Amino acid sequence: MDKTLKPIIEKVHAREILDSRGFPTVEVEITASGHKSISAVPSGASTGEFEALELRDGDAKRFHGKGVLKAVDHVLNNFGPALIGKDASNQKEIDDLLINIDGSSNKSTFGANASLGISMACSVVSATFYNKSLYHFLNPNSNVMPVPMINVLNGGMHADQGSDLQEIMLFPHGAKNFKHSLQMGSEVFHCLKKELKKQGLGTTVGDEGGFAPALKSNDHAIELLLNSIEKAGFNIGNDISLALDVAASSFYKNHKYHLKVDGSVLDTDGMIGFYEDLIKKYPIVSIEDGLDENDWEGWANMNKVLGSKIQIVGDDLTVTNPKKLEKAIEQNSMNSILIKLNQIGTVSETIKAIEMAKKNNMNYIISHRSGETEDTFISDLSVAMDGGQIKTGSVCRSDRTAKYNRLLRIEEELQNSKLCNSLNFIK
Repeated sequence: MDKTLKPIIEKVHAREILDSRGFPTVEVEITASGHKSISAVPSGASTGEFEALELRDGDAKRFHGKGVLKAVDHVLNNFGPALIGKDASNQKEIDDLLINIDGSSNKSTFGANASLGISMACSVVSATFYNKSLYHFLNPNSNVMPVPMINVLNGGMHADQGSDLQEIMLFPHGAKNFKHSLQMGSEVFHCLKKELKKQGLGTTVGDEGGFAPALKSNDHAIELLLNSIEKAGFNIGNDISLALDVAASSFYKNHKYHLKVDGSVLDTDGMIGFYEDLIKKYPIVSIEDGLDENDWEGWANMNKVLGSKIQIVGDDLTVTNPKKLEKAIEQNSMNSILIKLNQIGTVSETIKAIEMAKKNNMNYIISHRSGETEDTFISDLSVAMDGGQIKTGSVCRSDRTAKYNRLLRIEEELQNSKLCNSLNFIK
């Protein structure tokens, strides 16, 4: 092999930086054949029980125990030496090496935040070496722009108040192109802000940039948003529909779902009925994490009842893990999967989960985390994987808009790209 034609890793470096919530996260630098890349790892607040382990220091004297110096040290001293001389562009070989060095089933030895930083940085430095955009390095034939799920109302674990539903999102499927979809989202966002002020409600934002007002009910949140869509001049259901991330595990206790804002306690059938009523009343096309992550029987029933009408999206249920996804496919638990790099800890394992979803006619949505950085890897990944949907927060906060702005640049580069026809997502 002529090593001059490959991005051969010469140096691996890492540091502790801050994420969008002001907590530490891992940033990795890879130098390969004279080219350098930097990748930063996201962090979740509402995390699934079965996610790969995000390693924190646990030292109460630093960052309230949330430091990541241990993960940084593992990059430098456990992974780094083994990577020197390796071809950064051989993603699977790099990721398999990281998995084998860690040796655990959930990256708990050295941390998924350590392995993911390296895995991402290897992709980025390889794209730079070959003078390609990251999305074209990952997939030379990509030309589909995603429809954004724009989070405009926050509740649950992403805000101190608001609805029980963790995220209520705009889904601007009627846009002419990505640029137009973002414009639509921004215009509705600012109409909503005016409406909240008019009603004397708060306009502070949650972790992902959506507003988090104190509301009378979960229906109140949806109706506020629909009113703002109309005031922005868009047709509800044709131009813009709604998507929900319920994060039901966060309010599941003693085998019941506790909806505090509505003052109700429901069993699994009651929650499914709650969603049936919502989609009859409102233009909701996608529900994520509608039931608890261990309620497998309930998920199968929910997909049976609602799966022909809307996207039933698994996040905490499947945590971007091919083994969990395989179980969901066998039990027909959902028709769509949320994809988060740090839930599994390497790029190649993430792509494996996506390929499995594709093979089984399941939709997949590339997603951010509530604790983000300025890193735009997921923007390129969403285009490269041709999934047609991305979930990366509201149209404010630079940690969110960085991803949208990257997609605007990609759309210009592609020129002949098309916006995914995401209303064909029910297979």
